[in-house]
Amino acid sequence: MDRKRIQWNTRTKILVYMVLALIYLAGILVWGLLMDPEAYAVDYSVKFLPPGAGHLFGTDFMGRDMLLRCVKGLSTSIVIGVIASVVSSFIALAAGVAAAVVGGKLDSFVNWCVDLCMGMPHLVLLLLISFMLGRGMKGVMVGVALTHWPELTRIVRAEVLQIRSEQYVQAAYRLGKSRMQVAREHILPHVLPVYLIGVILLFPHAIMHEASITFLGFGLSAEEPAIGVILSESMKHIATGKWWLALFPGIMLLAAIMLFDRIGEDLKRLWNPDSGNE
Repeated sequence: MDRKRIQWNTRTKILVYMVLALIYLAGILVWGLLMDPEAYAVDYSVKFLPPGAGHLFGTDFMGRDMLLRCVKGLSTSIVIGVIASVVSSFIALAAGVAAAVVGGKLDSFVNWCVDLCMGMPHLVLLLLISFMLGRGMKGVMVGVALTHWPELTRIVRAEVLQIRSEQYVQAAYRLGKSRMQVAREHILPHVLPVYLIGVILLFPHAIMHEASITFLGFGLSAEEPAIGVILSESMKHIATGKWWLALFPGIMLLAAIMLFDRIGEDLKRLWNPDSGNE
């Protein structure tokens, strides 16, 4: 009875966090995409206003409304994070399944690629790819997508190796089914739960790294209202007491990251049958 109650509570928490995350992110995304650029236009007559009724998050050094800039910037980060994490997860799924099913030289090559990518400092590799592609949204998305697949590839490969030794998989081979058929019919359905958890956990990392390289000046351009740009600009004025320039965009970014990270961790607990003993 206790175990059922623990599992039910975990499922309830997952549902609550998922609904909160979807409402928060969907609202920010739709609001940001539909927002008129004139809403956060330059107005020097109201620059450096502290948070108040007219401007809930205050204004910046150019008189732009910080709430609207943060919403627009976070919506851009969400778009980049979704596209990059989905592409990266597809790479991980294809590489992990192929390496474990085919084996041999292909398995060695995939493992070598994983070790090569994980052996380099993650942020440095991301910066190099983004810089080589001319920075901007394209450079950031490609950089994030090409640097976040190795860990998930290892997880998928390990899961496939475990499933491959099961009797029903071996029976399918004896019945004359090809490796592609076995992978599609018997392996992929069992790998999908682990894969979906990996996608959810990739999403906050993608957003965080996009904001990081933009903050360092290697991501989105300064003309775009991105969270990294906003935080970078706030560093020039925070010492003069303009605390709201860094506080509110940081809180919005942190909320998005923590919501999805918590969902991923709860899904991992739910998928692991031993977690019922905790």
